[in-house]
Amino acid sequence: MTPANLLFVALGALSAIVGAALLVVALRGAPGTSKRSTAQLIGGMMALAFGLILAGFAIAYATTEPYDLNAS
Repeated sequence: MTPANLLFVALGALSAIVGAALLVVALRGAPGTSKRSTAQLIGGMMALAFGLILAGFAIAYATTEPYDLNAS
């Protein structure tokens, strides 16, 4: 893995952890009635999804070889 890939994996993992923590905080509130809890719920889901996608694509990019589209 290159240093850039490690940075993306670390950033994705950090974003996923923050998103999961925000989801827990939002679910302890009243997401249906409180605007703050609803916004935290949406933001937590977005941060969690972003972190998983970022880390997943960085790992996939580092562990696979490029396709040879000119081979027949």
